[in-house]
Amino acid sequence: MKLKPKSKRRWAIGLLATAGVALVAASAGTVTALSDPVPEQSAIHDDWDEIRKRWFVEHHLRGMSLEEKVGQLFVTYAYGETADTTDPDDVADNRADHGVDNAAQLLEQYHLGGVIYFSWSDNVNEPHQIAGLSNGLQETALDDTGTPLLISTDQEHGLVTRIGPPATQLPGAMALGASHDADAALTAAEISGDELRAMGINQNFAPVADVNVNPGNPIIGVRSFSSDPQHAADMVAAQVAGYQSDGDLASTIKHFPGHGDTTADSHTHLPQIDHTYQEWTELDAPPFEAAIAEGVDSVMSAHIQFPALDETLTPATLSEPILTGLLREQLGYDGVVVTDSLQMEGVRTGYGDDRVPVLALLAGADMLLMPPDIDLAYNAVLDAVETGEIPKRRLNESVTRVLELKYDLGLFDDPYAYVDAIDGVVGTDEHLETAQAISDRTTTLVVNDGALPAAATGDALVTGWGVTTTATVAGEMSERGWNADNVVTGIRPAQDDIDAAVAAAEGKDLVVVTTNGVATAPGQAALVAALHETGVPVVAVGVRNPYDIARYPDDVNAYLATYSYGAGGLESAVKAILGETEPQGRLPVDIPSADDPATALFPFGHGLSY
Repeated sequence: MKLKPKSKRRWAIGLLATAGVALVAASAGTVTALSDPVPEQSAIHDDWDEIRKRWFVEHHLRGMSLEEKVGQLFVTYAYGETADTTDPDDVADNRADHGVDNAAQLLEQYHLGGVIYFSWSDNVNEPHQIAGLSNGLQETALDDTGTPLLISTDQEHGLVTRIGPPATQLPGAMALGASHDADAALTAAEISGDELRAMGINQNFAPVADVNVNPGNPIIGVRSFSSDPQHAADMVAAQVAGYQSDGDLASTIKHFPGHGDTTADSHTHLPQIDHTYQEWTELDAPPFEAAIAEGVDSVMSAHIQFPALDETLTPATLSEPILTGLLREQLGYDGVVVTDSLQMEGVRTGYGDDRVPVLALLAGADMLLMPPDIDLAYNAVLDAVETGEIPKRRLNESVTRVLELKYDLGLFDDPYAYVDAIDGVVGTDEHLETAQAISDRTTTLVVNDGALPAAATGDALVTGWGVTTTATVAGEMSERGWNADNVVTGIRPAQDDIDAAVAAAEGKDLVVVTTNGVATAPGQAALVAALHETGVPVVAVGVRNPYDIARYPDDVNAYLATYSYGAGGLESAVKAILGETEPQGRLPVDIPSADDPATALFPFGHGLSY
């Protein structure tokens, strides 16, 4: 393993911090007299660590210019596989979005506190490239201000996965919820956290702490662990503990004060949640409270209106009663608060892009994620501090929290990825096997009239939603001795598509049909019904939200929920269909009747086996 040498400046800072501890301790009167009771050794150690951190952060803060302090509040993206990319397409995109050629220039111009990675910004193509990018960004930041970066991504797993194979692909939140095993959730987070940190990523915007009490929620759904607040709280706390277990990766719960009961997507609208305050305490708050009790490093705000928490209808990201009054004062949270993306319409509705970052900071946020115009946002905050609208004390509070988080993660000591160690951490056989074993415990058999487990071999039709999804299922069945044909009908099958699938089902021993979001695409239910009419046993697989069965309850012989169309979840489904494994998952949500949403067609905890 090759270690990148620490800079002389960072060694000097470390020596200053060590030397300063004794001075601060003495001046604070913390030296224990011989006649005093001797504190526990761990307590002494914790006190000294806290003193050292506070001295270091205060010293570092005093050495920063106003421009550098303001820069620490911003997190945004840059295009490119490397910090100094010269790729013409990446340079053109960076110029269009930020007015610079590459990430290195962006850091030097705005002294950013963090950078976020996406596939669409050409950042996450393979582990060694990611690590190289991370190291290039950290080197640039340290040369610029001596302050390391928070490097983040949204590796929730399941529906929201930024880094694909060879990184280990783990079950998403609702799939883990179906395992009803907090240890499995913790293990998944430990694996993911180890792999992210190996690639130089030190902050993960996960897990989702929203309680999905609304089956029609267009943006949360399977990103939530459960519709049961306590079950969600247990799983969230486990994942926070897993991600933060080594102390070098920050976990971020989202989206405070809770995005689980919306019918609109805050990317494109400003949703409103009409829970009473009492309902908030019972339905929305428990996962956030559990994560705070677990010591979560950061909390992400939601772009939602919540009248019972702020009667002015100010979006939560800009609401002082919510971010300061509720989160900080009532729940006692004093860590870093990061906004959701400021490019989303939920926070821009009714506010100018120059006002949003200022209002978010005044409300209690510390870090501002992805403003639409970094130059406009940066200078708006700088002007607000210079004019006194944002008091310098308020600025220093947020910068201090950011610096303390970086200190706690060990970034001032060594922020770099160890490139030579990646292959021994990312996507190892052990990680892959563990991920599949966890996945096998999440597949939920909701309906079965005896059609499953299927015979050892036969002829099958795999049809329904998803080109890759149906091909993957057919391939997994073929590997296990079945002759599986594949006919894709899509998200909204026309009658011609349905007719083609029915024709292909003729003479088959089994039909497997994958569905995704039938409530908003009822043509899929018509497909299932038509296939059922053929008399061939029909096994439906809900490959995203588990609620699809409510739209065709009488038209299937069996129904499985995978909570994901990822390869691991689909393999688990095929193994369950063919009896290679027994279904072990139990619903982490109620599945309401389509005819009477107040009635649970299948309740929380339901799950069949063989």
